[in-house]
Amino acid sequence: MSTLENAVSTQKDNIEITLNINSKEYKLNVSPTETLISVLRDKLKLTGTKYGCGEGECGACSIIMDGNLVNSCLVLAVQANNSEILTIEGYENDELIKKLQDAFIAKGAVQCGYCTPGMIMSGRALLEKNPCPTENEIREAISGNLCRCTGYVKIVEAIKSATE
Repeated sequence: MSTLENAVSTQKDNIEITLNINSKEYKLNVSPTETLISVLRDKLKLTGTKYGCGEGECGACSIIMDGNLVNSCLVLAVQANNSEILTIEGYENDELIKKLQDAFIAKGAVQCGYCTPGMIMSGRALLEKNPCPTENEIREAISGNLCRCTGYVKIVEAIKSATE
C-alpha cells in the first residue's frame, strides 16, 4: 500500500475519544473529520446546542470547553478528547443561567428562539468573568452570535438585567 493509500485508509478509521460533558464521561468512536456539534447533537442527543452556519459565524453552537466559549462546529471531536465540556443542558440547575433565561423571557429577547441557547451561553461566559459588564462589554461578548429576530437590543437588556 502506498503512503497516500495508507493515509486515506487511516482517515476512514474511527478514533476512540473520551469527553466529559456536563459532568458525565462519554467514551466514543468518532471519525477524524467529525465535528463536536455532530457528536453532541447526533450521537449524544444534546440538542440544546443548535447547528447554524457550520462556519463559526453565527454562535448558535456555542458551548464552554475547558473554560472557554467556543463554536462547537469549528472543533473536531478528536480535538476535544479529554476536554471538560458544558452545553446549555449542563447548566440546568445553574442560578445564573436561570436568571438569564428569566431575563430573556421578561425582556422579550426570545422570538424564534434558535439563537437563544448560544446567546445565553455567551452571556453566561461573560457574567462568569465580569459580573457587572457595561452595555459595550455585553455587545462585544455576544458579537459572535447572530440573531435575525430581535435586533439585539432586548438581548443586551436581558443580559444586563440578569446582573441586577
